[in-house]
Amino acid sequence: MDFKYNCWKLLLFCFLILSATILHAQNTDVSGTVIDAATKKPLPFVVVSFPGTSYGVNTDNNGKYALSTTLAVTKLKVSFLGYKEALFTIKPGVEQIINVKLAPMANQLQEVTVRSGKKPKYRNKDNPAVELIRKVIENREKNRPESYPYVEYKEYDKMQFSFANLKKSIMDKKWLQKYNFVLQNRDSTTVPGTYLTPIYLDEKLTQYYYRKDPEKEKTITLAQRAANFGPGIDSEGLTVYMKHMYYKVDIYSNVIFLMTTNFLSPIANSAPTFYKYFITDTVVVNNQKLVELSFTPRNLTDVLFVGKLYVTLDGNYAVQKANLTINKNINLNFVNGMSVNLEFEQNPDGKYHLSKSTTIADFGLSQNWKGGLFGVREIAYGNYVVNKQEPDSTYRNQEDAVPEAAKNKTDEFWQKNRIDTLTTAESKIYKNTDSLRNMPSFKRTVDLATLLIAGYKDYNTFEIGPANAFYSYNPIEGVKLRFGGRTTPNLSKRYYFETYAAYGFHDQKWKGFLSATYSLNNKSIYKFPQNYIRASVQYDTYIPGESLQFVQEDNVLLSIKRGNNTKYLYDLSYRLDYVHEYANHFSYAFGLNRQNQSPAGSLYFTQQNSTGQLESVHNLYTTDITATLRYAPDEQFYQGKIYRIQVPSKNPVFTFNYDAGLKNVLNGQYGYQKVSAQIDKRFYLSQLGWLDFTGQAGHLFGQVPYPLLDIFHANQTYSYQIYSYNLMNFLEFVADHYESITLDQHFNGFFFNKIPLFNKLHWRETASFKSIWGGLSNENNPSLHPNLYQFPVTATGQPITNGLGHTPYMEGSVGIENIFKFVRIDLVRRFSYLNDPGVARWGIRTLVQFNF
Repeated sequence: MDFKYNCWKLLLFCFLILSATILHAQNTDVSGTVIDAATKKPLPFVVVSFPGTSYGVNTDNNGKYALSTTLAVTKLKVSFLGYKEALFTIKPGVEQIINVKLAPMANQLQEVTVRSGKKPKYRNKDNPAVELIRKVIENREKNRPESYPYVEYKEYDKMQFSFANLKKSIMDKKWLQKYNFVLQNRDSTTVPGTYLTPIYLDEKLTQYYYRKDPEKEKTITLAQRAANFGPGIDSEGLTVYMKHMYYKVDIYSNVIFLMTTNFLSPIANSAPTFYKYFITDTVVVNNQKLVELSFTPRNLTDVLFVGKLYVTLDGNYAVQKANLTINKNINLNFVNGMSVNLEFEQNPDGKYHLSKSTTIADFGLSQNWKGGLFGVREIAYGNYVVNKQEPDSTYRNQEDAVPEAAKNKTDEFWQKNRIDTLTTAESKIYKNTDSLRNMPSFKRTVDLATLLIAGYKDYNTFEIGPANAFYSYNPIEGVKLRFGGRTTPNLSKRYYFETYAAYGFHDQKWKGFLSATYSLNNKSIYKFPQNYIRASVQYDTYIPGESLQFVQEDNVLLSIKRGNNTKYLYDLSYRLDYVHEYANHFSYAFGLNRQNQSPAGSLYFTQQNSTGQLESVHNLYTTDITATLRYAPDEQFYQGKIYRIQVPSKNPVFTFNYDAGLKNVLNGQYGYQKVSAQIDKRFYLSQLGWLDFTGQAGHLFGQVPYPLLDIFHANQTYSYQIYSYNLMNFLEFVADHYESITLDQHFNGFFFNKIPLFNKLHWRETASFKSIWGGLSNENNPSLHPNLYQFPVTATGQPITNGLGHTPYMEGSVGIENIFKFVRIDLVRRFSYLNDPGVARWGIRTLVQFNF
């Protein structure tokens, strides 16, 4: 299951009890529209304020504004660069509408508009707007910060989430009165026309250094803090996921990544092919002549922006200001609207650098409701210095992890060092969150959300779960009940214990697990970076060759499988593991494992004895040492209760595994060596969505029975598994050397969006292809070596398990995702080995995943 949307769901769930609306009593509320007095066009970015106070807003893209205060104000000021300032008298304590016509300043260039009787067809050829945008594209690289030999600056990154326009009918309920300190903390200045109730805030202050030759960049975290909702929510991981939705916007990049989607920049190399451009105004700002370029998609269903660029005509053709709005016709879940405003400042050499970026998203539950969740990310840049060479040591030793000292800065430090400022409502979030976290009713709500979503119930020093494994069924054990839990850092940050007990009512056997972990860095073993030693013992059942993502075999949702599923193993293992992660996301792990595997159900181990007779083997003993090396540059993730949920990234992830069987050590019966390598990579394909690629290769050295060979990951459930073969049967193929690829393409509605009426469904297309090839050497072929375990066969003597031959196993699928916003259905086709017993050539599989 893809939990990409779970962090939003969790945050919303925790605050469902707070749904309410804003009170308007004793407020001075002023709203209206600001237009150009000459052209009658609405003016965005106009500053509307109450003089003598800190209350002020900017007009939106339609020139609209809304301003509110409880102060006794009598004046309203409206100002905009290039226009005459306007001052109005207002009545305090009442709601009023003031529409404004701003007159241009005398130094504004005159605009001449020529209209013909018939609207001409839009063309790039001989279009002055397109000629200008091509100049911007040609000069793009020299206007990037990386064009300087040296660059350094401070960056202040603020992310805030708020409920919008909460309903008064719910807020008046008695049981919500205890939360008034949250509900009454309102902000009407950030988003014109919208009343926000802030619930989450994250701030980060960094120092950035860049050197061009040899190229090197370094970011030092000076301070960071975020609202803390308690141990039930990974606040750091939540911030990572939220910032992934609100990626930093680089207008000079070909692709702008927002809401897990790639948008083509309006000044990308290929932008004139996808956008229409119009020169809509020419203004003078700070003695600098700027051209206002409006742009819109040629095809309104493409993943593109609508907006305006303000471009200099001084030879740099630099973007001085930009307003980007997500095209409302595209297929984007849970987002009613999103806009990005970029502001630039001029360097002493005449070039421009980004001074502020503001991204606002409306996560309303429907297009018709103006409430919901609003997210705002503001990034301000200060102390910008170019061409200043720092010592070589300044650019070395990049620290990926946030230093502990940066997490404990005082309020005085933040007040002194913030490049931007907090609104009055934002400044109260930390105190409100602390109060909320300690309220018993809020704790109960978080506990319930954690139980439903993560499957664990917290009892301070111990938590019980996971709940989805309490009940399961399989033909060997019958009904299987399981109960367990683990200790939390509240008991100890050094010592951790985890356990469960399970009982199968059909085989009437107890199973269980017990582990003891010692943290070497005195940090939670459930947090990054991990550094621990663990000893564990486990006795349970499993299916050879089954690999499930984000779930466990003891899961009620996986109790139903297709085909014959009576081949199981009882496994008793004793393990000793050491795991060490580094801040740069390189990690290694070493393990010692003593294992006893016994066949169960219809599975059997048989081999020829010295007299040539087949005899049953009841126990397979192995002792092996393992090593894993993993490197995931710039990896980010949300730390769940059981799994880390990765934030998708364009960076590859490399994994290398080594496994050595030790013969005659702790009764180990076989000596062998296994090596395998894997690379995972996401490719972003602009308008065509993205492609997830996984490549693997492995080789086994030595002679071993088939349970120790590489048993390919099959899936006989009805869920679609990305990294398993969905039409392969359990135990169908084994090999001692193999190579494989997995391709999973998401078109993000590229085709469906262009079909009238069909595009209203907001469905998205998927396609996948999986192939594995390799083989079984003569050394491990039981037909040539009868002393090896014989491959299982059916009751009629047909082979169940085979060595992979010269033909690779292949399967592919086409599917539709985003059904009801979270369901994916794939039609899967198997292309090879179609005559094997019990195989299915076609299948329909379902996956639940949340996507934006």
